[in-house]
Amino acid sequence: MADEMVAALRGLDLDVDEGQYLAVMGPSGSGKSTLLNVLGCLDRPSGGHYFLGEQDVSDFNDSQLSEVRNLRIGFIFQSFNLIAQLTVLENIEVPLFYMGMPRRERRSRAVELARRVGLGNRMGHRPSQLSGGQQQRVAIGRALANNPLLLLADEPTGNLDTHTTAEILAIFRELNDDGKTIIMITHEDDVARNAQRIVRLRDGVVESDVLT
Repeated sequence: MADEMVAALRGLDLDVDEGQYLAVMGPSGSGKSTLLNVLGCLDRPSGGHYFLGEQDVSDFNDSQLSEVRNLRIGFIFQSFNLIAQLTVLENIEVPLFYMGMPRRERRSRAVELARRVGLGNRMGHRPSQLSGGQQQRVAIGRALANNPLLLLADEPTGNLDTHTTAEILAIFRELNDDGKTIIMITHEDDVARNAQRIVRLRDGVVESDVLT
């Protein structure tokens, strides 16, 4: 029996303005992860178009998509995804290393970002020496290293307590106030309400789209 193709997203039409802070919600299987993978240029859509800024990246090959990810997108994950052997500064520097930025410039940029996310006194620490909230701050600094056009956050507060969640969301609001475009996947209503707009998915389509 032939495998049946299942469409994770079905005719989804979504416009996100530059500088907008959007939360995406929905039950398991609603298409949230697929949407994030497409927006993050990790997967190519099987149909339709995806414009990132003025650029249609729908038909880009793997090398082109990798370049877009490195230069135009910042990722923040629930599990932080830090490199255990590296310090705060070294973790923030990773994207800049792959961009080919000279070492002195990398270090200067990493110091600036570490201070911006409130880790000015933790620059030489490794992830095991940091709290969960501090690790997420490192991840945010790393995501900002390439000054991305789009910041994608996948359940960024999922592993954090209430107080630390509030601190991380405050950083997101500051970034958005500075003009950064943020798309955040979350299953928590309280977290979603921090965004300017909430899109709810169900069975691969937009069920609701409201401004907060």
